[in-house]
Amino acid sequence: MKVVKRNTGLFPSIFDEFFTDNRLDVPNYENFSIPAVNIQENLTNFVIELAAPGLKKENIAIEVEENILKVSSEVTSKTETEDTERKFTRKEFNFRNFSRSFTLPETVDVENIAASYEDGILSVTIPKKEEEKVLKRMVEIS
Repeated sequence: MKVVKRNTGLFPSIFDEFFTDNRLDVPNYENFSIPAVNIQENLTNFVIELAAPGLKKENIAIEVEENILKVSSEVTSKTETEDTERKFTRKEFNFRNFSRSFTLPETVDVENIAASYEDGILSVTIPKKEEEKVLKRMVEIS
Protein backbone atom coordinates (compact mmCIF):
# COMPACT_ATOMS: atom_id res chain seq x y z
CA MET A 1 0.00 0.00 0.00
CA LYS A 2 1.33 3.43 -0.93
CA VAL A 3 0.19 6.93 -0.09
CA VAL A 4 -1.66 8.52 -3.00
CA LYS A 5 -0.01 11.70 -4.20
CA ARG A 6 -2.22 14.51 -5.36
CA ASN A 7 -1.78 16.59 -8.44
CA THR A 8 -2.72 20.18 -7.75
CA GLY A 9 -2.27 21.73 -11.15
CA LEU A 10 -2.14 21.14 -14.85
CA PHE A 11 1.65 21.17 -14.86
CA PRO A 12 3.04 19.33 -11.85
CA SER A 13 6.21 20.85 -10.51
CA ILE A 14 9.39 18.89 -9.94
CA PHE A 15 9.52 20.57 -6.53
CA ASP A 16 6.36 18.71 -5.48
CA GLU A 17 8.53 15.64 -4.93
CA PHE A 18 10.94 17.54 -2.68
CA PHE A 19 8.55 19.68 -0.65
CA THR A 20 5.70 17.40 0.28
CA ASP A 21 2.89 18.35 2.64
CA ASN A 22 2.91 14.90 4.16
CA ARG A 23 6.27 14.04 5.68
CA LEU A 24 5.47 10.36 5.28
CA ASP A 25 5.84 10.67 1.51
CA VAL A 26 9.54 11.39 1.92
CA PRO A 27 11.96 8.46 1.73
CA ASN A 28 13.09 7.27 5.18
CA TYR A 29 9.99 8.69 6.81
CA GLU A 30 10.78 6.58 9.90
CA ASN A 31 13.45 9.12 10.83
CA PHE A 32 10.88 11.90 11.34
CA SER A 33 9.97 12.03 14.99
CA ILE A 34 9.19 15.66 15.68
CA PRO A 35 6.21 16.01 18.01
CA ALA A 36 3.46 18.51 17.33
CA VAL A 37 3.46 21.62 19.52
CA ASN A 38 0.81 24.01 20.86
CA ILE A 39 1.96 27.35 22.30
CA GLN A 40 -0.43 29.42 24.41
CA GLU A 41 0.13 32.87 25.86
CA ASN A 42 -1.79 34.12 28.88
CA LEU A 43 -1.44 37.33 30.83
CA THR A 44 0.88 35.69 33.36
CA ASN A 45 2.67 32.91 31.44
CA PHE A 46 3.35 30.91 28.30
CA VAL A 47 2.38 27.24 28.03
CA ILE A 48 4.07 24.91 25.54
CA GLU A 49 2.36 21.56 24.98
CA LEU A 50 4.18 18.78 23.12
CA ALA A 51 2.46 15.61 21.93
CA ALA A 52 4.88 12.88 23.00
CA PRO A 53 2.90 9.66 23.47
CA GLY A 54 4.47 6.49 24.76
CA LEU A 55 7.37 8.16 26.57
CA LYS A 56 8.24 8.12 30.24
CA LYS A 57 8.94 11.41 31.93
CA GLU A 58 12.39 10.10 32.91
CA ASN A 59 13.34 10.03 29.21
CA ILE A 60 12.48 13.69 28.57
CA ALA A 61 15.04 16.43 29.17
CA ILE A 62 14.23 20.15 29.40
CA GLU A 63 17.05 22.66 29.52
CA VAL A 64 17.42 26.42 29.15
CA GLU A 65 20.58 28.03 27.85
CA GLU A 66 20.90 31.65 26.73
CA ASN A 67 17.15 32.22 26.26
CA ILE A 68 16.69 28.97 24.31
CA LEU A 69 14.43 26.30 25.75
CA LYS A 70 15.37 22.84 24.46
CA VAL A 71 13.07 19.85 24.94
CA SER A 72 14.55 16.52 23.92
CA SER A 73 14.13 12.81 24.40
CA GLU A 74 16.44 9.90 23.79
CA VAL A 75 15.29 6.37 24.42
CA THR A 76 17.68 3.46 24.07
CA SER A 77 16.11 0.29 25.33
CA LYS A 78 15.27 -3.27 24.45
CA THR A 79 12.43 -2.13 22.22
CA GLU A 80 14.89 -0.85 19.59
CA THR A 81 16.38 -4.34 19.18
CA GLU A 82 12.89 -5.81 19.13
CA ASP A 83 11.94 -3.42 16.30
CA THR A 84 14.80 -4.69 14.15
CA GLU A 85 13.59 -8.26 14.64
CA ARG A 86 10.02 -7.39 13.64
CA LYS A 87 9.11 -6.58 10.06
CA PHE A 88 6.78 -3.63 9.60
CA THR A 89 4.71 -3.16 6.48
CA ARG A 90 4.37 0.50 7.44
CA LYS A 91 5.63 2.31 10.52
CA GLU A 92 4.32 5.86 10.81
CA PHE A 93 4.93 6.89 14.38
CA ASN A 94 8.20 7.02 16.21
CA PHE A 95 8.46 9.46 19.11
CA ARG A 96 11.47 7.93 20.80
CA ASN A 97 14.14 10.47 19.94
CA PHE A 98 13.37 14.11 19.27
CA SER A 99 14.66 17.58 19.95
CA ARG A 100 12.73 20.85 19.78
CA SER A 101 14.13 24.29 20.56
CA PHE A 102 12.22 27.48 21.35
CA THR A 103 13.59 31.00 21.65
CA LEU A 104 12.33 32.60 24.83
CA PRO A 105 11.52 36.31 25.05
CA GLU A 106 13.37 38.41 27.59
CA THR A 107 10.15 38.92 29.56
CA VAL A 108 10.06 35.37 30.98
CA ASP A 109 11.17 34.18 34.41
CA VAL A 110 13.59 31.38 33.53
CA GLU A 111 14.12 30.37 37.17
CA ASN A 112 10.47 29.32 37.69
CA ILE A 113 9.79 27.16 34.62
CA ALA A 114 7.68 24.12 35.50
CA ALA A 115 6.76 21.03 33.50
CA SER A 116 4.32 18.14 33.76
CA TYR A 117 3.73 15.03 31.66
CA GLU A 118 0.26 13.50 31.58
CA ASP A 119 -1.55 11.31 29.05
CA GLY A 120 1.20 11.70 26.44
CA ILE A 121 1.22 15.51 26.61
CA LEU A 122 4.26 17.33 27.95
CA SER A 123 3.18 20.72 29.30
CA VAL A 124 5.88 23.33 30.01
CA THR A 125 4.73 26.45 31.87
CA ILE A 126 6.96 29.49 31.48
CA PRO A 127 5.95 32.38 33.76
CA LYS A 128 6.38 35.97 32.67
CA LYS A 129 8.35 38.42 34.78
CA GLU A 130 6.28 40.94 36.63
CA GLU A 131 6.59 44.30 34.99
CA GLU A 132 8.23 46.86 37.18
CA LYS A 133 5.66 49.45 38.04
CA VAL A 134 6.78 52.96 37.39
CA LEU A 135 6.09 55.08 40.41
CA LYS A 136 4.33 58.29 39.67
CA ARG A 137 5.54 61.18 41.74
CA MET A 138 4.24 64.69 41.88
CA VAL A 139 6.79 67.46 41.95
CA GLU A 140 5.84 70.63 43.73
CA ILE A 141 6.62 73.89 41.98
CA SER A 142 8.27 76.47 44.23
